[in-house]
Amino acid sequence: MILPIYLYGQPVLRKEAEDVPKDYPDLKQLVANMFETMYHADGVGLAAPQVGLSLRMLVIDADVMGDDFPECKGFKHAMINPDIVERSEEEISLEEGCLSLPGIHEKVARASKVRVKYFDESWKEHDEVFEGFAARVVQHEYEHLTGHVFIDNISAIRRQLNKAKLNNIIKGTARCSYRAKAVGK
Repeated sequence: MILPIYLYGQPVLRKEAEDVPKDYPDLKQLVANMFETMYHADGVGLAAPQVGLSLRMLVIDADVMGDDFPECKGFKHAMINPDIVERSEEEISLEEGCLSLPGIHEKVARASKVRVKYFDESWKEHDEVFEGFAARVVQHEYEHLTGHVFIDNISAIRRQLNKAKLNNIIKGTARCSYRAKAVGK
């Protein structure tokens, strides 16, 4: 089922998400719905707060980026209760966008390598290291679980330059090609 994507201004996007309990009902169905929603919106990642759920879970399928970023080839994960336990000091700046902030793209500096501990949808524990663009996608989605969005990482001047677009998103007048839930609508 395709879920509405919550847009900038929705309070759930600024809230620290809570751990997913092991007895969460229909977890596998929620993961499937999140993947379907992400694919429908042409995204490569989606966090639970972006579909209105204050839960520490995210889905990523960055395989489509594999031609440009080999580390993304076959990179498809559902991460339940993820925790970034290490970040490299080296950072790389690249342009990012977000399904919750349609029409906004800005350069963001992120660690080039991260180590993440998480559970998959079958509650199998993982401890993995991600590098390059795969690490970027993980960090971007992980930020949603902490009540942050990628524009929190840009300069005040760049945020000011995006103010009109942000206000349009809040008012519900921003255009996007997927089912969305804006504050103003």
